[in-house]
Amino acid sequence: MSFFKRNTALVEPSAALPGRPEPGYAVPADNIVLGTPQTAPVPDGFEEVWFGTGCFWGTEEIFWQQPGVYTTAVGYAGGYSPNPTYEEVCTGGTGHTEAVRVVYDPTKTTFTDLLKVFWETHDPTQGMRQGNDLGSQYRSAIYYTTEEQRAEAERTRDLYAPVIKPRGYGDITTEIAPLDSFYYAEGYHQQYLAKNPNGYRCHSNTGVPFPAEA
Repeated sequence: MSFFKRNTALVEPSAALPGRPEPGYAVPADNIVLGTPQTAPVPDGFEEVWFGTGCFWGTEEIFWQQPGVYTTAVGYAGGYSPNPTYEEVCTGGTGHTEAVRVVYDPTKTTFTDLLKVFWETHDPTQGMRQGNDLGSQYRSAIYYTTEEQRAEAERTRDLYAPVIKPRGYGDITTEIAPLDSFYYAEGYHQQYLAKNPNGYRCHSNTGVPFPAEA
């Protein structure tokens, strides 16, 4: 992964890179860890959300291990430039953050369970960074697909904020927004840590557990 990117201001839409009308690379159809389709539409009865917690390699590894998760894939969300490349996203010029698609079975897990993992496995107060990874492409984000997800994301944020603030952390900066456009990342990024077990992981978490009563 890229280190020490300094593009810590989110680009204005009018200044974003132009992107391209079609993707410039192919994305494997299946998740090699879970053995499920990673780019197919969400199956009936399942739900989808995209999470950003910094470097998407480690984020995807965390979520493919969660009970009830049907599939995962890494990509770029929350930006402006159509069909960006990884190199373009890393300039900060596309407005995207590195994010992970999580498709889950709500009969086997809950969105609250996934949010607990989300809040506990990164530092949601760092703004445009996670640890040594600096840049708008590393910002914390939840891109929801239902109003119920939005409400629960906001509820759990408001529960976690007063728990971590007395520990010396600032305000939560997590972007909570509807999933608009998203683009799958290049094939070599998909399930990267399954292919490269000793690869880079950035988990700049607070170490503060999410409130059990939630």
